[in-house]
Parts: sequence; structure tokens; C-alpha cells
Amino acid sequence: MADLGQIVKAYDVRGVYPDQLDDRLVELFGAAFVEVTGATAIVVGHDMRPSSPHLSASFAKGAVRRGADATLIGLCSTDQLYYASGALDLPGAMFTASHNPARYNGIKMCRAGAAPVGQDTGLAEIRELVETWLAEGPPEDAAKPGTITQRDTLTDYAAHLLSLVDLSANRPLKVVVDAGNGMGGHTVPTVFAGLAVDLVPMYFELDGTFPNHEANPLDPRNIVDLQARVLSEGADLGLAFDGDADRCFVVDERGRGVSPSAITALVAERELAKHPGGTVIHNLITSLSVPEVVREHGGKPVRTRVGHSFIKAEMARTGAIFGGEHSAHYYFREFWNADTGMLAALHVLAALGGQSGPLSELVASYDRYAGSGEINSTVDDQQARLAAVRNAFADREDVTFDDLDGLTVTTPDWWFNLRASNTEPLLRLNVEARDEPTMTKVRDETLALIRS
Repeated sequence: MADLGQIVKAYDVRGVYPDQLDDRLVELFGAAFVEVTGATAIVVGHDMRPSSPHLSASFAKGAVRRGADATLIGLCSTDQLYYASGALDLPGAMFTASHNPARYNGIKMCRAGAAPVGQDTGLAEIRELVETWLAEGPPEDAAKPGTITQRDTLTDYAAHLLSLVDLSANRPLKVVVDAGNGMGGHTVPTVFAGLAVDLVPMYFELDGTFPNHEANPLDPRNIVDLQARVLSEGADLGLAFDGDADRCFVVDERGRGVSPSAITALVAERELAKHPGGTVIHNLITSLSVPEVVREHGGKPVRTRVGHSFIKAEMARTGAIFGGEHSAHYYFREFWNADTGMLAALHVLAALGGQSGPLSELVASYDRYAGSGEINSTVDDQQARLAAVRNAFADREDVTFDDLDGLTVTTPDWWFNLRASNTEPLLRLNVEARDEPTMTKVRDETLALIRS
């Protein structure tokens, strides 16, 4: 029997095809998804991986056998699936493993209106049903099976995004986009059509084997080509999307990466201009500049744990207008509280194109501190190392501790967060300080404690 403990993660299902995730298993997930959500109809999309078309068809088959209708939207980005779930008011399933290697695939599921399905919101029940059916045999088919229809949502998705950002007065911009052979190569041409943009495409060919580089723009190795192309083209900026194109990373005209925290602050300021006094969600490893900018523009910052299920839950609870994570996920109330890197990218284009200066100058006011980025350390005992780090700082009078998500240690001049990975024997460290020498000192001191 398949070991679901290995493939059912906190927010999605992800495993190696066909060893851990095959068509028979996926069909059971489709049936269980309908059972748990009570759906009479669902929407299903998929990315460019070789296994994605038939896995998504198997999921739809499982749903149909339980009596639900299935709308197949075919090739799409994850945020395009969220659009379809929101616009059609249907639960949805997206087949993708994001930036994982080609042999992987997975399922991101949501309820109607793009509401998340995670361990605490239905995924545990779905897993339990699938395990039962694997042990005892599949459920009986419904008396009346559902139907399967096909629908193209790309044009409507693009139109919705463009209705949320005014780009009509933009000056012309030269933009290099690295799609990493992922779904950005499918969505960008339609979304950017008609804009005052000279588009320079890189790796737009849909290829789930990722022949050029891993489609994970947060790893600096994967934006080297984009940085070089921005410089050689004399472009105004570069954009890099991950494999399923729900995350977007920005490079300025000098070829330097722009911190996702700076992008969060920039978009927050723009959203607060539309919705004065609104709430903005940020996770606890975003820069201090994010809550500072939100307060400066009359908004209310709310700090959360890392992870989209926490962000989306807080957005729903508080009615927040926007949320951002340092992983380059950006969430919008006007997009059903779901994350869309494409909408964040359009905000950057609007902000840059609405004034005459370069992007580096525009984002400088949002990039106020020196940050380490996320540093992973393999450890034998996560809790023991966390305790050792806490003890090392316990006697300092200027230190405060926070256990919202791992351990956050804060002083007037610096802070760091140390979190345990849920899936690997890792501790993840993020450090920020008022200047680079202080950040380097704190980073190195803390890493020595972690790795001793």
C-alpha cells in the first residue's frame, strides 16, 4: 500500500511519479476530495510536467465517479487555477510540484472561492479516506456519474488581473522575463499583451524537465541568466517565475535582486492608497521595513507564522487587503485572498512605469535593513539546538524572545528567527540588522551555536 505519510504534506500532496503518486492513487484522491468538500462540481488544472495531463484526468475521473461534474481548464498556472476556483465558485485541484525536479508531481487543492485545503482544513480527512479505500477497496460509484467539460480560462484570468491595476498611463518599459520553462511561459504572453512593455522572453518553452535551470527563483543560482540578460539588454527590470508561476522574483536595472520584503512594502503602499486604513498581513521573517511602511501609510500590520495557510486564514479573519511573504508569495483580497505573483508583478510595472526613475531608486525606500536571507543547517536534534541558542542569549538584558513560529530573538539593533523544517532535519535561520557588519556578526555567531 502507498505510504501517504511520505506524500501528504502540510498544504498539498507531493511525491515521485509513478513510485509514490500514480493514476490509481490520484483517482482515489479525486473521489475523496469530492467526499470531504461535498462538491457537486469541481475545476481541475495542470502544469507542464509530462505526467500532469493524465494525472489531472485521473483525479477528474475519481470525482466524476462520485457524482461530481468536472471542468478541466488544462494548462494553467496555480494562480490561474485559483482564479477559476474564485470566478466559478468551485473547489479546485492543481497538478504541479512547483519547482521540484521533473520526476515529482503533486496536487494543490482548494475549496470554492480559492479557500485553502491544508491539514487542518480538509487534507487530513482526505488522506484518511484514501487510506481506508486503499485498505478496503474503492468506494462504489455514484448512481449518477458526473460530467466532464473543458474550458479555457486564460483570457478571463488575464482580464481580471488587469482590471485590478491601472497600467494605462505607464511609460514604455523593457522587461526581461525568465519563465524557467514553467507556466509563466504560458501566462505572461497573454497578460502582457497590449501593455506598454517590450517583452524579452527567456525559457518560455514549456518543459517539465527544466533543461535550463531549476524553476526556483529564490535560489540565487537560478537568476544568474536573468541578471546577465537584464544588463545586456539594458532592460528596466527582470521578472522570474517559479515552475507553477505563483511566485515572482524581481531584478532591478542593475541586475540585482530586489528583496521580496521590499516588493511586499511597495505593493502594500499601493493597496493602502486604494483602501485607506486597511490591514496588511506579513509573516515573521519579512523585513521590519514592511510593518514600518504599512504604519507610515495609515495601515495596520498583522504578523503571522510562515506558510500560506496561516496567511490566508489571517486575511479571512481580519479582512486584510494584502499579504506578503519573504518567499515571494503575495496575497490579495481582490483575488479571493489567494497568492498571485503575476498581480504583484503588475503592481511593480505600474509603480515603475508611473514615474521616471529606475527601479533601484524606487525600491530603496523600502529596503532599509541588512538581511541574511534564509540559511539552512542540518542538525541531529532540532529542539536541542533551538534550546541551546535560546540559552546563549538568555542573560542579555536587551533581548526579547518570541515563540510564534520557532524562536525569534530581538534587540533594538537586530533580530533573528530560527525555525525547524516540518519535513527535513533542518533549522532555518533569518537574520536582519540595521547595518551589514552587525548582521554578519549576529549571523555568524548564531550559525556557530546551531552547528556546534
